[in-house]
Amino acid sequence: MEFRLPLRVYIEDTDAGGIVYYVNYLKFMERARTEYMRAQGFSKTEIMNDALMFVVSALQTKYLRPARLDEQLIVTARVIAAARVSLRFEQRVYRGEELLCDAEVSVACVDSATLKPKRIPAPLLAALKH
Repeated sequence: MEFRLPLRVYIEDTDAGGIVYYVNYLKFMERARTEYMRAQGFSKTEIMNDALMFVVSALQTKYLRPARLDEQLIVTARVIAAARVSLRFEQRVYRGEELLCDAEVSVACVDSATLKPKRIPAPLLAALKH
């Protein structure tokens, strides 16, 4: 299942030339992963209340085309691999049908106090594998 999040590019997302600063694509992707989990019934607050955190453990990104101030974008998130303590997402940023950025993001589930790996709760894992 591919989750799609519409976003608008604001001035704080851009550099002096009105082009989206490269690191902001990662922020857009974080928002899409968060909203994807929320759409599955698991908000960040609920996850954190269970003493869990998801941390990025690996990232591969390819920037293809620039996005600019005021453009409407679509950011996608799709789980392509799920294990007991980790998830791998395929994420993309589009302007209309044009692919601007393509990424694979691996996240690990950790205990929020110790930062040691912790199993993803079965209901969450089942929902994300669906």
